[in-house]
Amino acid sequence: MLEFDPARTAVINIHWQHEVVSPDGAFGPLFAEQVTRHRVAAHAARVVSAVRSRGGLVVYTRTIHRPGYPDLIANTPLFAMISETQAFLGGAPKTEIIYELAPGPGDVVVDQVRLTAFFGTELETVLRRRGVDTVLFTGVATNLSVTGTVFEAINHGYQPVIVSDACTAATDEAHQASLETLGQLCQVMTTKEIVGQLSG
Repeated sequence: MLEFDPARTAVINIHWQHEVVSPDGAFGPLFAEQVTRHRVAAHAARVVSAVRSRGGLVVYTRTIHRPGYPDLIANTPLFAMISETQAFLGGAPKTEIIYELAPGPGDVVVDQVRLTAFFGTELETVLRRRGVDTVLFTGVATNLSVTGTVFEAINHGYQPVIVSDACTAATDEAHQASLETLGQLCQVMTTKEIVGQLSG
């Protein structure tokens, strides 16, 4: 099993926003049922708590847009859906992180307007400044923003770890297929394994 230094570890929590994982969110019909059925948010919260307790860095990424969507390029069906539903507007309650995973003091929130967490954001600077070399991933969707951000992390030289039961996709099949692909590139661990590693 992979061993890592908690002080040089960050957990990146991707898209734990009401718009994505709550039933009444714009993307809720795609992901909310999976999040609830597999208790994915509860698993992610355990990982976050364990990382915080050992002095690691907790990062949240969220999609957020300005009124009128001048920063949105609707070149995919999901991006087009954002403007059609008037979703992810700054200041709107549904754009915020869900209560169960609410950011705490010292945590970092990174705003993005494209698919992945490194592209066009300060995430790389934040991680380098803290001396991070290992990044744990929780969030939605395993086959979209999570996988895309993992690929970016690899290219930036980080050691990524997927927390398998703290991520989900629109279907179990899509989630599992993504884990199988990611398993060829990085470590795939459960919440129990991660918490045990950090506690040890």
